[in-house]
Amino acid sequence: MKKKLVVLTGAGVSAESGVSTFRDSDGLWEQHKVEDVASIEGWYRDPALVLDFYNARRAQLASVRPNAAHLAIASLEDEWDVTVVTQNVDNLHERAGSTRIIHLHGELTKVRPENCCNDRDGYSEETVFDIGNEPVQIGDLAPNGAQLRPHIVWFGEAVPKIEAAIDAVEAADVLLIVGTSLQVYPAAGLYRYASMDTPIYIIDPKDVPVRDSRVMHIKDVATKGMETFKNLINSKG
Repeated sequence: MKKKLVVLTGAGVSAESGVSTFRDSDGLWEQHKVEDVASIEGWYRDPALVLDFYNARRAQLASVRPNAAHLAIASLEDEWDVTVVTQNVDNLHERAGSTRIIHLHGELTKVRPENCCNDRDGYSEETVFDIGNEPVQIGDLAPNGAQLRPHIVWFGEAVPKIEAAIDAVEAADVLLIVGTSLQVYPAAGLYRYASMDTPIYIIDPKDVPVRDSRVMHIKDVATKGMETFKNLINSKG
């Protein structure tokens, strides 16, 4: 039986593919205030702006490809029972070949009715529609007659899949964290659910706010860091 490896990924994995990181140092995302395009309040205030923003992100996604880090993560399935828990909304893990992925913050290529869910119950998979890289406009309605919105978990909304992510981390034999600053909750606290004897590897070129004796920090970008990680894992049998 393969041992369980959980890989928690963030924007740093997709940045090397040319995908815009969620938040730049100036607090803007593609020249927009984050609260205008990534919060439920922003949606209520100006849904057309939000739709246009995600239409542009969806179109950009069509022009990028998985990088060596995505491919390396997918290749881990040869030897491990791998679950990818990602904060990214792109589909690059899927396109690289990973087969078990938990999208904490939603999926860019999907939409759902704006009235399909609430913070307590979460969304129903039957109300989520995959539109690929196509745009969505005001007036585009779901079968229930409601306006379609991006299938994204915004600030101010619950994270429906956090429990599934916690379950995966609790069962992990090894936890690998790649390309995330560990500053956006609840994802930032997931590593704390790992067993006390579970080794934790963090790949990030910057210092990370984790003080834990289980942690080995590989201070590098995702593509090069994954090479180091695979060599370390292979050397330990």
